[in-house]
Amino acid sequence: MRAAPSLRRFVCLLLAAILDLACGYLTVNIEPLPPVVAGDAVTLKCNFKTDGRMREIVWYRVTDGGTIKQKIFTFDAMFSTNYSHMENYRKREDLVYQSTVRLPEVRISDNGPYECHVGIYDRATREKVVLASGNIFLNVMAPPTSIEVVAADTPAPFSRYQAQNFTLVCIVSGGKPAPMVYFKRDGEPIDAVPLSEPPAASSGPLQDSRPFRSLLHRDLDDTKMQKSLSLLDAENRGGRPYTERPSHGLTPDPNILLQPTTENIPETVVSREFPRWVHSAEPTYFLRHSRTPSSDGTVEVRALLTWTLNPQIDNEALFSCEVKHPALSMPMQAEVTLVAPKGPKIVMTPSRARVGDTVRILVHGFQNEVFPEPMFTWTRVGSRLLDGSAEFDGKELVLERVPAELNGSMYRCTAQNPLGSTDTHTRLIVFENPNIPRGTEDSNGSIGPTGARLTLVLALTVILELT
Repeated sequence: MRAAPSLRRFVCLLLAAILDLACGYLTVNIEPLPPVVAGDAVTLKCNFKTDGRMREIVWYRVTDGGTIKQKIFTFDAMFSTNYSHMENYRKREDLVYQSTVRLPEVRISDNGPYECHVGIYDRATREKVVLASGNIFLNVMAPPTSIEVVAADTPAPFSRYQAQNFTLVCIVSGGKPAPMVYFKRDGEPIDAVPLSEPPAASSGPLQDSRPFRSLLHRDLDDTKMQKSLSLLDAENRGGRPYTERPSHGLTPDPNILLQPTTENIPETVVSREFPRWVHSAEPTYFLRHSRTPSSDGTVEVRALLTWTLNPQIDNEALFSCEVKHPALSMPMQAEVTLVAPKGPKIVMTPSRARVGDTVRILVHGFQNEVFPEPMFTWTRVGSRLLDGSAEFDGKELVLERVPAELNGSMYRCTAQNPLGSTDTHTRLIVFENPNIPRGTEDSNGSIGPTGARLTLVLALTVILELT
């Protein structure tokens, strides 16, 4: 009775050995791969060890979370004589094989799991196939394709008497995985406070308990310091920079008809009034990141750098956004320089305006590179614009059917961004139009009652002559 368990154990071991001899031996594994970069050539290697006769090898690409398997390679031993040396079923011989699949230019869409399935014939009968498989996840990386630095909430005005927050946005697209984005100022990394939520528009200047570090040694030279102090002294004396009144009157010169359409007034004054809230210390920077997945598997990263703007120090400061990514051999970067507008260039068409013409006055660039994008405001010195409005916002001012009364009128263009503002003036000169008799147009440039009566008399005369 005691020998019964030992006998059962012996029988089980014997049956297992017989089944192993009959079924054959098969193990499959795929060599692991590190992350690869899009565009590189990739080889997937499937190693398997068996003592049986090969039946087939099938490679699959798995998609949709494993619900769909796309066959990408098949080897069928029934149509090959490569395994004739294994016809002797009674001889146990372990052999190692390798099946490879090469992707010449891997793409982001190739990212995902792959499976290698191997089948051998059962050692007892060819009608039964023993299967085994291995799998691997192919991780395809892609470097960012574009980087751009823009200013948020632009165009925006220049604030003389109230501190305002300013935000630079670095937009990095096309990367997989998401890259690491950071900012530098004048070549030095910015130690920013992480911010999970964007600051409210009415929250006022951002504050932080960390000590300030002076920027005067690198951003503010003696010329800027003396200029700033002189402006503050002017404010204490009740004065202000001369920005609003042109140096010429409205009365046109008798010889004005011999001049071009416009007279460029040599007056371009940059408003540089810095009140007492401006500090000459390094501001506190706040950094916030957002990530947006794209349909192609890449990620768009936006890094937002926010601080309380100091026009006295931040003007002409160089900010750079740099990106680090495992698919890049060196950092990717984009740069912007914060610059206040200076010296707008005014272009007017037509070059010789006559009564009744439509005149367009356009800001065609500046004397310097301006960032961020400025906003433009047009006003008529001493009066309202032709349509009756006090001012017009836009890069181009259009005066339709100009009347003779606008001859000699002066227009002011104010260009401003958060770093500063500048005014420039131009004078409109209107020539007589031989097609419009003098005194027949009203203040809007259209034909008035006198012109209408004259037209009616001429029409009646023509009718009488025809009769």
